[in-house]
Amino acid sequence: MDIAQGKHFSITDPKGINTVIYQINKTEKEYLKEYPKYTVERLDYIAEIRGEQTRKTYFVDEPSPDGNQLVILSFGQEKVVINMGILIGDEVRITRKPAPFKFNTLYSEEGTEYKDFNYTPNFKRAISIIDPETAEEVKPKLYFDEKTNEVKGKCKLKPYKSYFAFEIRED
Repeated sequence: MDIAQGKHFSITDPKGINTVIYQINKTEKEYLKEYPKYTVERLDYIAEIRGEQTRKTYFVDEPSPDGNQLVILSFGQEKVVINMGILIGDEVRITRKPAPFKFNTLYSEEGTEYKDFNYTPNFKRAISIIDPETAEEVKPKLYFDEKTNEVKGKCKLKPYKSYFAFEIRED
């Protein structure tokens, strides 16, 4: 019988800050010619209100013995603080070396669909679009592109609203 083992860690958000954490996954070698080298996966968490603060406990289902790379995004009043971390054993270490991030603020005065992006065979993707007011991810609409024989996604963006989009790239 296989037993699923995972790790968890907690952070505390002060009032007005909403933190979300993504794990960076490296694409398997056999898929590198067709898919991006890195994909991102948002970590699940549970939240506990403690006065004016929120304690969040995040879960990593399959911890790597070499450590799991993390992107820590803290959304506040009209700003986003980006940190990199690594989960090694039972502790999260914040790295000092900057990561090669590409991020944009998306804004349009018309309702729009954000470009097509590919999914890997295990339904992971390289780009994430987040509503900075709620820190919730904009869920893409999946479809199968018969011309390319691939699963792709599009995100529908609301007019007069800003979004935060990021992807991890190799430098």
